[in-house]
Amino acid sequence: MAPPSSSINHISNPCVYERKSRFMKWLSKLFKSTGSNRGGGGGSTSGRHHPQFLGEESMVWPAPRRSLDDRSRADREKEELDQAIALSLAEDLKRPNGQRWRSNTDEDYAWALQDSQLNPSFPPYDPSHYYPRSYKVCGGCNCDIGYGNYLGCMGTYFHPNCFRCRSCGYPITEHEFSLSGKDPYHKSCFKELTHPKCEVCHQYIPTNGAGLIEYRCHPFWAQKYCPSHEHDHTSRCCSCERLESWNTRYYSLEDGRSLCLECMESAIMDTGDCQPLYHAIRDYYEGMNMKLDQQIPMLLVERQALNEAIVGEKNGYHHMPETRGLCLSEEQTVTSILRRPRIGGNRLVGMRTQPQKLTRKCEVTAILVLYGLPRLLTGAILAHELMHGWLRLKGYRNLNPEVEEGICQVLSYMWLESEVLPDYRNMPSTSSASTSSSSSKKGGKSEVEKKLGEFFMHQIAHDASPAYGEGFRIANAAVNKYGLRRTLEHIRLTGNFPL
Repeated sequence: MAPPSSSINHISNPCVYERKSRFMKWLSKLFKSTGSNRGGGGGSTSGRHHPQFLGEESMVWPAPRRSLDDRSRADREKEELDQAIALSLAEDLKRPNGQRWRSNTDEDYAWALQDSQLNPSFPPYDPSHYYPRSYKVCGGCNCDIGYGNYLGCMGTYFHPNCFRCRSCGYPITEHEFSLSGKDPYHKSCFKELTHPKCEVCHQYIPTNGAGLIEYRCHPFWAQKYCPSHEHDHTSRCCSCERLESWNTRYYSLEDGRSLCLECMESAIMDTGDCQPLYHAIRDYYEGMNMKLDQQIPMLLVERQALNEAIVGEKNGYHHMPETRGLCLSEEQTVTSILRRPRIGGNRLVGMRTQPQKLTRKCEVTAILVLYGLPRLLTGAILAHELMHGWLRLKGYRNLNPEVEEGICQVLSYMWLESEVLPDYRNMPSTSSASTSSSSSKKGGKSEVEKKLGEFFMHQIAHDASPAYGEGFRIANAAVNKYGLRRTLEHIRLTGNFPL
């Protein structure tokens, strides 16, 4: 019987097809005789098959015929192979010693044939998991989708109820959705998360002509708003500069200014209410060995009265666009606020004023401060104007605006620092300094008031004007380096800051 062609294809040694050894000739004759005997001994060829050729070998093996032997095919083939090997070895032993020749290749080929019969070349069965081509796993719950409806997106499949928005957690049923990384969102949820809203009108900030989202943002409060609100008469707090939101109402002062609710909580409205704060700041100066020898009048006034006083004042440099305080050196008649206004809806009404003639008894006639400002801002203005008065009373003459306004802003900043920062101590150059400004406190300050104080300090530090802004930064650097006393002495001698 010819060996199966599949077994021959797995043999790795090709030399069995390159030459015909005596063993192979003998083996061929053996198989021919075996095939003829199984054909019934007759000469008829009607029951034979056409010969099969292997590669380019001239040897012919007849096609196998069905055996009538009851033994199994493997047993018969093994027995025939053993007989062929035994006959080959016996014939080889009969040859003389000098003429004996043995082909390792023939023996290897025989053993390879035997191994191929006993050990099939097919790989063992691996019971690995088999998934049909239509098998789908849900990317949400990791379960089999089966034969129900499913969604195919983002390179995977989902049950309709498992494809959910990362933000709200509800299923996404729309045909369009937003994707951030690998997280899906409803378009509305994604816009809610990423598209900025105006904090004035509470609408999504529109895009400009170039398709970009353009908005304004306050440098301290980080209040975002549409650019149009800068020109649509939206109210702005005269103290903290925040725009009025559509869901809140600002208070309107009688001189046309607006005041937000937070600033209104600590606003000082008349001259009598401001006197304790004014005396506390004078004590603050005295604690730094900068006592003011003269009793300088202090008045709270309206915007119009302050502007009229500025016009009548010959000396001084005034912060535009709006001045909040003034140190007078000329005799004038000023209308001050005698009684605070009352609240009528969102307006402050019923304010009582009285004209007051100011006479000059020294270099400083009076200090005027705009009414309706929070306590910390009012105190910062008073500290600034009192420094103007101290310089004039101590003989500091003809200072340029950067020097005079700069050092006055430093005193204003120092007082705010002592009020806002609880562990603050005065400048290291003033050994006898004390924080006597604590007498000005109306109980403990709220977090809202502390935040306002930080904003007023931010305003001073980041002022863009040459006199108030740049002057403060140069003066503050000099005070930090040399101390307040040495800086003031250098100003008195040279009219400039020490370098």
